[in-house]
Amino acid sequence: MSRPIHEAWPARSIPCLDLSRKRLTSGELFGSAQEILIEHAGQEYRLRITRQGKLLLTK
Repeated sequence: MSRPIHEAWPARSIPCLDLSRKRLTSGELFGSAQEILIEHAGQEYRLRITRQGKLLLTK
């Protein structure tokens, strides 16, 4: 079985020159989960890592 994408590469801080934006790695965002829930404007969205290692956002 392949390792989750966020475990395939070690998490590292990525410098962000634009201080008005917050930057996170997928490993920081997901931790050990494959899917997270995001609440925005009273709506719930699911962000998940696919088997191919891509991110998929659904409502």
